[in-house]
Amino acid sequence: MKPTTDNGQPATNLKSPKEIFGDLFVALHELPVHPDGKVITDAVPQAAPPVILDKYAAEKDKPGFDLKAFFNKHFKTAATPADDFESDTSQSVEQHIERLWDVLYRPADTPGEGSSLIPLPHPYIVPGGRFNEIYYWDSYFTMLGLKVSGRFDLIEAMLDNFAHLIDTVGFIPNGNRTYYTGRSQPPFFALMVELLAEAKGKEIYVKYLPALRKEYDFWMEGAEDLDENNRVGERVVLLGKKDKLNRYYDRDQRAREEMYGEDTENLAESGRAAEDFFLDVRAACESGWDFSSRWLQEDLQLTGIRTSEIIPVDLNCLMYKLETTLVKAYKAKRDRENQVLFIRKSKTRFSVINRYFWNTVAGVYCDYHFPAKKLLNVKSLAGVYPLFCEAAKKYRAERCAQTLQQDFLRPGGLVTSTVESGQQWDAPNGWAPLQWIAVQGLRNYRQEDLAKKITKNWLALNRKVFKETGKMLEKYNVEDISLLSGGGEYPVQDGFGWTNGVFLALAEGTKTE
Repeated sequence: MKPTTDNGQPATNLKSPKEIFGDLFVALHELPVHPDGKVITDAVPQAAPPVILDKYAAEKDKPGFDLKAFFNKHFKTAATPADDFESDTSQSVEQHIERLWDVLYRPADTPGEGSSLIPLPHPYIVPGGRFNEIYYWDSYFTMLGLKVSGRFDLIEAMLDNFAHLIDTVGFIPNGNRTYYTGRSQPPFFALMVELLAEAKGKEIYVKYLPALRKEYDFWMEGAEDLDENNRVGERVVLLGKKDKLNRYYDRDQRAREEMYGEDTENLAESGRAAEDFFLDVRAACESGWDFSSRWLQEDLQLTGIRTSEIIPVDLNCLMYKLETTLVKAYKAKRDRENQVLFIRKSKTRFSVINRYFWNTVAGVYCDYHFPAKKLLNVKSLAGVYPLFCEAAKKYRAERCAQTLQQDFLRPGGLVTSTVESGQQWDAPNGWAPLQWIAVQGLRNYRQEDLAKKITKNWLALNRKVFKETGKMLEKYNVEDISLLSGGGEYPVQDGFGWTNGVFLALAEGTKTE
């Protein structure tokens, strides 16, 4: 299903590299010409694609043809943002991050024929490392730091980019790459709008109201068509007679172009139908948690991933936040009818969250497996989203705090889950966005002592690793703070947008304590 604009016309030309380069794309990944498939997919053609394809057709069967040399001649790989940046560990982390904003900054894009980049009309911040494009949920946490730095101009520019993507693609994709147009990421747009509105006033809600509503309609698409004979839509699932909750999904159920080689190998090992396997892999990517024991069966093997069967607690809390933000936006616009509509929707969502996701035994909110009609027992930091979005009941928030203290708190902060699966969104790793979500969630329910302890541990670890390596990392080993983090499909990345943002925001908060 190709994205369309409001009038039903196809969006800007969003052909992906595989669609453009066909057999050449496959050959480049099968060799492969670079150890990281994303580097291959993101490479910029140095001539018009038809010209390159004609040359490939003419040369590929000749004796001695060197595919890697052909790639290097006709494509240019992107430099990582910090290639030419030298850290100064005599500086504070705060000073280092202020310097990094310029390194991670990207001006408005210039369209390039055959490039996978979806051009954006305004400047933005990229995460760093192999990630040379804007990422949806990353950007909220990056904005927390931009706020501390007083860069509200850049926050608004990034919001304008996301509103532009909603208008042209139909939703906010995973990132501004053509191969991401089948999926989104956790819907943090409402929180971004709220962040800017706190600084600039309620007119910000009015400005972004059309985009907020389109975002909501994207996630709820097909909800009205569900009934007892048709319970599962793309991103909406009907539970019981009337409870409609959201799941992660991807409209493109083929091997991911940025990880083409790995996906085709894992498919063969899984023995599953291609569409089923790739849907579950891609849905996990939409969740941002790629990959985690949350999506795996008891053997913890990626081949048995089942993301599309799971209703995630974090997603549904973010949808609750989107609904309550729409209440504010319609109130600011003085649209009483829609204000009342979303008050009702948010109250229903609050009730449903507490009915389906609370796990009394685990002492934390957990995901729901809808084919089996049961709660899952994987304890993860997704379970504190009800606190962060203020969708938890008070006594349950207090129990969550006890569980975090007992099962998640480590010397370097909070561990992502209590499971060691070898995947990056599990133990022993800790991630900046989840530290922020937990700390703010605890503060929402007056669990200040634990919030301060988590903040202290996390900031100390960030400072320690920076002094030792000169880097701000994508993720950290919070269990053994003498080690760097690991797990996942690629090496630990340096930069790093959301780590920078959360560090500045948490450190700023300690100044007033």
